[in-house]
Amino acid sequence: MLVSELRTEAEKANQILGLNSSLVGVKFIYNEAEIPSEIEKLSGHRYCQALMKARHGAHVLLDAEGIACPAAAAAFGFKQLPEGLKTGKGLVGFGIVNEESTGKAMFEEMTILPQGKLIALYLFPLETAVIEPDIVVVEDETEKLMWFALANLNVTGGKRVESSTAILQATCVDATLIPFVKQKFNMSMGCYGCRDATDIGPNETVLGFPFKDFEPIVKSLEFLNHKAIPNSRGKNALAILRRKQAEEISKTDPFKN
Repeated sequence: MLVSELRTEAEKANQILGLNSSLVGVKFIYNEAEIPSEIEKLSGHRYCQALMKARHGAHVLLDAEGIACPAAAAAFGFKQLPEGLKTGKGLVGFGIVNEESTGKAMFEEMTILPQGKLIALYLFPLETAVIEPDIVVVEDETEKLMWFALANLNVTGGKRVESSTAILQATCVDATLIPFVKQKFNMSMGCYGCRDATDIGPNETVLGFPFKDFEPIVKSLEFLNHKAIPNSRGKNALAILRRKQAEEISKTDPFKN
């Protein structure tokens, strides 16, 4: 896809759904020559915070030196997982789980990249993209993400969405690594970390999918926008119910006439 077409498709999705922020492209960089010039290299940022900056318009680079979250650093293969997290003790300390064994199991099931292979992650808003990403991440209100999931169902011929999450590492693992490694659409409910460290709202969550599915998903959103989206948002069925209820009340009103 030409970059100009990519930008146009991103704008279409934004306009159809009325997104509050940009769709984010994530490029996995394994060669320093692939790093675009003149982009902000982050320091002391979590991955979810890099995503936050990108969804609000910034082009940013996050590498092993700049990443602040030890769990995300381990998932991307930048660093080893600290012993306190590996044993589950850290999650008990945060009040996330009540048993170390639960935390240990959550990290054992975590999707990860091989150590030392990935150089950096380049995150950017799709409407100002200069290259194709590997993954598209959407962080927005739940109803808007629902339409992406339905669009994906149209693309896959109705195959039910089976998502993986530990309510931990929602943006880095659930919405980025799983779609990248498994080349599949994946949704998350958010997590303790991203809700603590970013401006994600209580009514917002996150999902991700491979870029290869981006164009067909946008075309499916265009289809849904002909009838399904406006009808659902119009709450026509609710309006009919309320009219019926009003008519019933009117019939039993002793002061009528």
